[in-house]
Amino acid sequence: MSGALARAAAHATAHTTEPVADPVTEVPPGQATEQTGDAAGRPAGEEDFRAASRGWTSGVAVLTTRVDEEVFAKTVSSFTTLSLDPLLVTVAVGRHSPLVAAARASGRFALSVLTSHQEQIARRFATPGAGRALGAFGAAGPFAAVPTRTAATGAPLLDAALASFDCWLHTALPGGDHTILVGRVAAAARGAGTPLLHHDGRYRVLAPISLNPIGVGA
Repeated sequence: MSGALARAAAHATAHTTEPVADPVTEVPPGQATEQTGDAAGRPAGEEDFRAASRGWTSGVAVLTTRVDEEVFAKTVSSFTTLSLDPLLVTVAVGRHSPLVAAARASGRFALSVLTSHQEQIARRFATPGAGRALGAFGAAGPFAAVPTRTAATGAPLLDAALASFDCWLHTALPGGDHTILVGRVAAAARGAGTPLLHHDGRYRVLAPISLNPIGVGA
């Protein structure tokens, strides 16, 4: 090896073996406060966080699973697609929710994205305790008049949904006071309709406004 190549190899080795400081953990506490608070350096609080979060518009979905003869359902807005390879989605659920334990026990869950005509379903399964019952959907109780089907995993999927994702539980991750369920998608389908939205604490629908090519209302 020539002297130049030897020096280059030694230089590369030095750079690949030297520990690299974590830019997150190395941020000084004072700087972190300035980034997370207001202009005066006040730390962000829960009310600030809630107010800012209400500015984010999301779709609405019903998260479901089944353990033997017991079915679970919960309205969620914290759903997102995650990966194409492998096909993954995530949804965040309060860590004490019975649905988290049920998804872990069954190893499966499904997400049905709601249309603008399914607001009553969203409200029904947003009610604490309303999304748990023995027997299939469509039976008496909170699941009455909610037609469903199954795809690959056996978790219930709502009929007439805008989109559906049937998942095997890939992993469950801690997320503060929530648990993040990561699902490996076994089946997915697109339905018809327009989405039900959630913004500023209210359910909403898309306004019939067309956009020009630069994204400004025409």
